[in-house]
Amino acid sequence: MDFSPTEAQRDLAALTRRITSDRLDRDLWTELGRAGVLAAGLPESVGGAGFDLLEQCSVLVELGRAVASVPYLPSIVMGASAVARFGDAEQRGRWAAPAAEGRAVLTAALTEEHADDLDTPAARARRAARGWSLTGAKTTVPAGAVADLYLVPAAAEEGLTVFLVTPRDRGVAAARQAMVDGDDAALLTFDDVPVADDRVLGSPGGGAEIVAWLATRGTIGWCAVQLGVVERALELTAEHARGRVQFDRPIGSFQAVSQRLADAYIDVEAIRLTLWQAAWRAFEGLPSAAEVATAKFWAADGGHRVAHTAVHVHGGMGIDLDHPVHRYFLAAKRAEFELGGATAQLRRIGAELAHG
Repeated sequence: MDFSPTEAQRDLAALTRRITSDRLDRDLWTELGRAGVLAAGLPESVGGAGFDLLEQCSVLVELGRAVASVPYLPSIVMGASAVARFGDAEQRGRWAAPAAEGRAVLTAALTEEHADDLDTPAARARRAARGWSLTGAKTTVPAGAVADLYLVPAAAEEGLTVFLVTPRDRGVAAARQAMVDGDDAALLTFDDVPVADDRVLGSPGGGAEIVAWLATRGTIGWCAVQLGVVERALELTAEHARGRVQFDRPIGSFQAVSQRLADAYIDVEAIRLTLWQAAWRAFEGLPSAAEVATAKFWAADGGHRVAHTAVHVHGGMGIDLDHPVHRYFLAAKRAEFELGGATAQLRRIGAELAHG
């Protein structure tokens, strides 16, 4: 197999890099929409260019390099892509198409406030007179404070079901939560939220497949973000080691520093290799649970080491909150633990091996 980027992946990555070098936040999100980056990674059925996960990962790597605060991962890679894949024509036109143009932000609320297992959510739904009534809570929902639509898995009598909920629905409350990297997330609470039948994604009881698909896409997406973060952090650190002089020598010439940078390079390349292997298998529809867990293990474990190397080699500047390298350290810590850290991934790999 050949993991070399395609021409489309290279073009999208270059375009994303040019845009993210100049703009941030809402301006950046709007510019990504105007440039067609958001739509490029979505199916043609929602106005996209027909690309998919591999192209999305190329964009995510560049967003990680820029530590860009935009909701591409939750809105496009997870939310809009899930609606495009599992939704009906009305849902695709109402939610996925505007997301492709940057006019709407979508997100998936996967993390339970009082449950550790995505397959047994604490959020619950029961049949009501005109559809469903949703109760429960979801925590650290990415972009939850600004999203226009939440994909909410909940336990129902029919089985796990994914509902499309908006912040304007009665009984929905979103409390902003600050993440370690300064990005926004939200604690969502649902108090007997009325949800119509046309707000069910897929079929009632068919949510297990959707949740597994979302978790796979989200995990691979965070690996791609982490690759961009640590790749750029290592570049900044190498530049610093070449220019910082102590005892009349660049510190990069000291054996301890050069060895640590060499180890960081190996970690970055391991993150790169395992990411693209997992993304390719998932894109091709091949069994990929072990590969995805392996990629996330390296993104977490290797990302941890690279982030700490960047701070340590920079010395006192590395802990300065205003220094650029500190942003990369915080971004790497966020990506390390999102959707499961290194220990959680080793457990998943072990389970796959035990059942394989």
